[in-house]
Amino acid sequence: MNSTFPALESERVILRQFADSDLENVFRGLSHPDIIKYYGISFNSMEATKEQMTWFADLEKNKTGIWWAICSKEDGRFLGAGGLNNISKVNKKAEIGFWLMPENWGKGLMSEVMPLILNYAFTNIGLHRIEGFVETENVNCKKALAKLKFNWEGTMKDCEIKNGEFISLDIYSKLVDK
Repeated sequence: MNSTFPALESERVILRQFADSDLENVFRGLSHPDIIKYYGISFNSMEATKEQMTWFADLEKNKTGIWWAICSKEDGRFLGAGGLNNISKVNKKAEIGFWLMPENWGKGLMSEVMPLILNYAFTNIGLHRIEGFVETENVNCKKALAKLKFNWEGTMKDCEIKNGEFISLDIYSKLVDK
């Protein structure tokens, strides 16, 4: 990975490095019941959310991932976050993650942002495979991944505990176009 953090742009959005000023927006997202319903992490205070901000910075510092703040090109408004983590240079793969503030759902942003992240992963980092782990109940995310031509590889049944209950995860992947 490059030592400089790249901004990525599309017609409507800019993906940029997280800043300390994003703390409140990340807290709003990762404490929102509609977002955390199918997301593996949640926070109940701004102070606790600093852990997530450190995680974003550590990914880049340790070269194990890269996450971007997704912002409106029109007015700079924070829309959500997306990126790569668990990068394995040996196996040339990473896990993709993504969340949007609920007021931005259904506007085609995932279809606009994900290709930017995938292109960066395949072209700049040299990855071969991107994996997505989606809670089986998260139908909207699974539809979006299918639209982006991710392949469903199977379901890991009762593989994690969330809120005291077992959950299953569907595994999706996308390979570099050759």
